[in-house]
Amino acid sequence: MLFSELGLSAELLRATEKQGYQVATPIQQQAIPLILEGRDLLAGAQTGTGKTAGFTLPLLQRLQTSEPQGHKRHVRALILVPTRELAAQVAESVRDYGRYLPFNSTVIFGGVSINPQISQLRRGVDIVIATPGRLLDHMERGTIRLDGVETLVLDEADRMLDMGFIRDIRKIMQTMKPERQNLLFSATFSREIKQLANEFLNSPMEIQVARQNTTAEQISQLVHPVDRHRKRELLSHMIGAGNWRQVLVFTRTKHLANRLSQQLERDGLSAAAIHGNKSQAARTRALADFKKGDVRVLVATDIAARGLDIEQLPHVVNFELPNVAEDYIHRIGRTGRAGLDGEAVSLVCVDEKKLLSDIERLLKQDIEKVVIPGYEPDESIKALPIKNGGNNRRPNHAGGRGRGTNQKARGGRGQAQRIRRAA
Repeated sequence: MLFSELGLSAELLRATEKQGYQVATPIQQQAIPLILEGRDLLAGAQTGTGKTAGFTLPLLQRLQTSEPQGHKRHVRALILVPTRELAAQVAESVRDYGRYLPFNSTVIFGGVSINPQISQLRRGVDIVIATPGRLLDHMERGTIRLDGVETLVLDEADRMLDMGFIRDIRKIMQTMKPERQNLLFSATFSREIKQLANEFLNSPMEIQVARQNTTAEQISQLVHPVDRHRKRELLSHMIGAGNWRQVLVFTRTKHLANRLSQQLERDGLSAAAIHGNKSQAARTRALADFKKGDVRVLVATDIAARGLDIEQLPHVVNFELPNVAEDYIHRIGRTGRAGLDGEAVSLVCVDEKKLLSDIERLLKQDIEKVVIPGYEPDESIKALPIKNGGNNRRPNHAGGRGRGTNQKARGGRGQAQRIRRAA
């Protein structure tokens, strides 16, 4: 289906054409008409499926066709996201798709000075893209009001729950008028996500473009069994032997991300690390160098990599498997985006056998195991306990002030109505 068949305005069609897009993805085909109707939406979509345009385009059109309240410019749409990187990415999409419309937008997140954000808000904005913690900072300072919000988007809601933002989200939503449109997007549909939908959404439509907790079909998945102390050696070997020019590598901890990037540099591979302890300027610089090809290997923790938008990324490597099986889906979703092929490789030692089993149980499939000659695992090595490095299901101050998620969702306002369509 073409964008021109979805009922979008001439200004938005001109913007999509400027971006080089004509054919809508499945999530866009399903979400855009429902959002244009003003329906609340619970949408399940993998990363790389075009979901950002799926809510940005109809959101802009609804602002375009509705009358703003009062004469002073105020916040009419709020997009909440879990991390700085995703906030920056969504803000760029809002600017690109809204380039021919008279709306002002701004992005607010932690890790940078709050004063320029305050200045922008005082000048008046229509659309705010924010992480929950920094948004609450503005609310407490009185530099933003949300009582005029017409549309609320919770993007990557599953990650926001994992990071402990549920109480922040509740506090934010209490300041809004109840008569608004709510859109919830999530890569996975866990029981907690369904509870969140029941609590915040009003008679929502439900759409999914893939089965629950599945990975994109374009991604080939492979496990290389290897001893823990030979992982770095094998990683360097694979990058060199395969002449990989761009590879995103995941670790569980910030410390290992730093150490691994330094070791890869000593192996002659240009590498950089991004994680929550890095300044926003350092993270932005590392990502820019990676996209340009100046950095060959980007080593990241789960939270820092959330929202990374890297076109045509061919390789993702799990140097360590995540403690939470759902994070595997988010990780490898960085490749195989927008219909392109991708490869996801996991280096798995004896310590991680249970983590691998959890992932395969979630995916409802076995991942192919291939032993690389010369890197056969030593069967005499005993498993060591996996320690949580603080990067899974923990609050991260890079995106704001996450708080505990150990709260039960309150009563809902309407059960979801499911739309079953082929992806």
